[in-house]
Amino acid sequence: MNKLKVISALILVIMGIVACQKLLPKAPTDNELLDGPVEGLSYEENRRFLAGDVAFNDEVFTSQKGLGSIFVATSCGSCHAGDGKGHPFTTLTRFGQTDSTGNQFLHLGGPQLQNRALPGYTPEQIPAGATFSKFTPPANTGLGFLELVSDANILSIADPNDTNGDGISGVPNYEYLPSFITPFSNAIPRNSKYIHRFGKKAAAYNLLHQTVNAYNQDIGITSTFQPKDVYSGLNIDPEVSDVTVHNVVFYLQTLKAPIQRNQNDATVVQGKNVFMQAGCESCHKQTLQTGFSNIAPLSNKTFHPYTDLLLHDMGPGLDDGYTEGSATKSEWRTPPLWGLGLSPNSQGGQYFLLHDGRAKSIEEAILLHGGEATTSKNKFSLLSSADKQALLKFLESL
Repeated sequence: MNKLKVISALILVIMGIVACQKLLPKAPTDNELLDGPVEGLSYEENRRFLAGDVAFNDEVFTSQKGLGSIFVATSCGSCHAGDGKGHPFTTLTRFGQTDSTGNQFLHLGGPQLQNRALPGYTPEQIPAGATFSKFTPPANTGLGFLELVSDANILSIADPNDTNGDGISGVPNYEYLPSFITPFSNAIPRNSKYIHRFGKKAAAYNLLHQTVNAYNQDIGITSTFQPKDVYSGLNIDPEVSDVTVHNVVFYLQTLKAPIQRNQNDATVVQGKNVFMQAGCESCHKQTLQTGFSNIAPLSNKTFHPYTDLLLHDMGPGLDDGYTEGSATKSEWRTPPLWGLGLSPNSQGGQYFLLHDGRAKSIEEAILLHGGEATTSKNKFSLLSSADKQALLKFLESL
C-alpha cells in the first residue's frame, strides 16, 4: 500500500512537471537575443565577461556609491536594456560644438547635459546660444569586432573626394587621443590625430574611451582615467575602480555579434539583392575584417555589421547644428544595421531610429536620409511594393 502511494505521488509530480513545461513560454533562441558572450572564450575570459556583465547590468549607483551630483542615468544597463538600443526616455543631449574648433561650452557643462540631480542640486540646462543634439543610446553587441577593424581597412573604404563619382564620400573622424588611451599598434595617425569609430559622430576612439566617458558623463562617476567631477569641475578621488572599468570594457568587447534570422528565406534573399542594387551597401558595408587580437574568438575574423565606420553628410534634414571632433554638423557615422530587427525588444515594442530616435519605422528612417544617401533613398521610393516589402523584411532579419 505504501509503495502504491509512493508511485502515485511520483506520477503526480511527473505530470505536474510536464504540465508546467507545456504552460511555460519557450526560451528565446540565441538569434533572438542581443546579449551573451562570443563563442570560444576561455574559462578566465568567461569569468571576466561575467564580472563585466554584473558591473554593467546589475550595478546601480546611489549617492553613497558616488552618483552625481548631476547625472543622466544611475547604471549602464538602464540605457541599454538587454544590450539593445535605448528609448527616448534614455536619450542623451549633447551641446556646445558647432565646428571643428572644439566645444565652446565646456565651462558651462558641455559636452553632455546632465538633466537629473540628487536632492539639493540643480540639473543642468542648455546654455543660451548653444546648439544641441539628441543621441539615442546604441546597441552594445558586436562592438569588439568593430573595435578591431584596422585603420587601413577603414581608409580603404573612405572616398573623401568621391573619386568614383557615386556621390558617396565617407571620411574618418580624426581626433586627438585622451592621455589614458594607447593607440592601436596598426593605427595610421594624421597630424597627431587618430581615427575614432564609436558614437553617433565617431567621437570615441575605442571601448575604453567610450566606457570612461559613459561613467563620467552619464552617471557622474569619476575614475583614474577621468577624475574630473562633472558637477564641481574639480578632480576628485575615483568612484569606480580600474578593475571594474576594464571588466566592463572586456564585457563590451566580447558580447557576441547579432545573428541574422531567416537568412535563407526567399523574400529575405530578394530583399538583400534589392538592398545591394539600391546602393545601400555603399555606406552600410556588409563585410569587414578584424585584425589580430589577444582574445582568440575576435582575432582575424570576417564579420557582417553593415557599416563602414565612416562619417557621411546626411543633408540638411539631419543637421542639428551640433558636432563632435572633426565631423561637420550634418555628418553622422554610418550605424551598424546588424541587430536592427531586434531593436523593438529594448525600445518598448516599437522602433526609435536614426541618431535621435525620430524615425518610428525602418521605412521612415530610410525616407529621412538625405545628402549622400539621397540617390539610394530615391531608388527605394521608386521600388515596387513587393521589392520594398522584401527590402524591409531583409532589414528586419538582421
